[in-house]
Amino acid sequence: MYRKAIERLKSWKTSEISKPLIIRGARQTGKTWLMKEFGNSCYERCAYINFENNSRMKLLFEGDFDIERLLLGLQVEAECPIVPGETLILFDEVQEVPKALTSLKYFQENAVQHSIIAAGSILGVALHPDTSFPVGKVEFLNLYPLSFPEFLQATGNTPLHDMIEKLDFSMVSVFAVKLKELLRQYYLVGGMPEVVNGFLWKRDFTVVRDIQKQLLDAYEQDFSKHAPNTTVPRIRSVWKSLPAQLARENRKFVYGLVRKGARAREYELAIQWLSDCGLVHIVNRITKPGISLQAYRDSAAFKLYAPDVGLLCAMSDLDTRSVLQGNRLFEEFKGALTEQFVLQQLISNAGINPFYWSADRSKGEVDFVLQIAGMVLPLEVKSYENLQAKSLKSYCNIYSPRIAFRTSLSGYREEEWLINLPLYTLHTIAELANRLFSGRRMEQE
Repeated sequence: MYRKAIERLKSWKTSEISKPLIIRGARQTGKTWLMKEFGNSCYERCAYINFENNSRMKLLFEGDFDIERLLLGLQVEAECPIVPGETLILFDEVQEVPKALTSLKYFQENAVQHSIIAAGSILGVALHPDTSFPVGKVEFLNLYPLSFPEFLQATGNTPLHDMIEKLDFSMVSVFAVKLKELLRQYYLVGGMPEVVNGFLWKRDFTVVRDIQKQLLDAYEQDFSKHAPNTTVPRIRSVWKSLPAQLARENRKFVYGLVRKGARAREYELAIQWLSDCGLVHIVNRITKPGISLQAYRDSAAFKLYAPDVGLLCAMSDLDTRSVLQGNRLFEEFKGALTEQFVLQQLISNAGINPFYWSADRSKGEVDFVLQIAGMVLPLEVKSYENLQAKSLKSYCNIYSPRIAFRTSLSGYREEEWLINLPLYTLHTIAELANRLFSGRRMEQE
């Protein structure tokens, strides 16, 4: 299974100043597989240490942070020689031994010749108040479920993937029916590696749903294991409200859907905990589409998305048999699945941190506003082929962006003020925007 993050790891390895790397991501996004695959393909050997239920490693890191002492203990535990440039040191489930996380600071300061990657599911959470996080001494890589391009490759459709990457939209249109079918499959399967493997093994959506339900159960068990006891009920309530939140026409998060009469201050910590764990994605409203978007963030207005479109289907108990035919799946929950899909492609493939815009005194709303190469670009999401874009047009009349984007099931279309990008090519939006504006600048010159 190919993961694009491998290329990021290769760049990290060849960097002149490579700090220890921490891979962050929700449970079961493939962090362990990724770092092992990278180590086995790019180093002579891996010294793999799993800290979960490992009393020996807890004792080792209870002592001082003398690097030679730690390296000796790690060699014994991994049963592997640790040689600079030849051995990749892997810390898995590092959150179970917080002082191992702290030790990365001392490896960076005193043993920069050693390559270390750490991974853990709850690294975004303040684990223990007496633990020092190695701020400024580590690099980060956020790992998400498989994106749609990675799903294409995993399912044996690499030629289709390569065609899209070339931005050859005339050829892509020839295979639109095939791509829509694969997109339907992705909506139901999602990108969790274990679920994708189950789908490839059986091609049975019943198997897919069983694995998804097991993952969702495991997430809820994690709430009790890792979160403060007083916060667990609120975390669970926010988590279970996601399908209802996204099923609304206006998907702005409403505390009343969590519990009648609920207030923001009661659930802020729960939402932040879920976000830190990678189990929800927060998309804030902006008051104005200016550079930078973060400066115009409205912290009180936001949408919450699930970690994966397939898991959202499972959380919603969507009947897979009834939506596999035609385009009904794209319209489920008033297009919530499509908006979830778009959000995933933006953050995992294009590396974009999106916001949304809504007018102060009207119902007008643009689903996503993106900052790409110094440009602020609006993106309207259409779940089917209804291409009316009244809110987008209103936005453009007010703010006059250089170009606006719409994504839908319709084919590629370039107009004077608007580009329609097919949903199955959405991940190319950043590259396409850069190419378009580079070409236009050259024409003007």
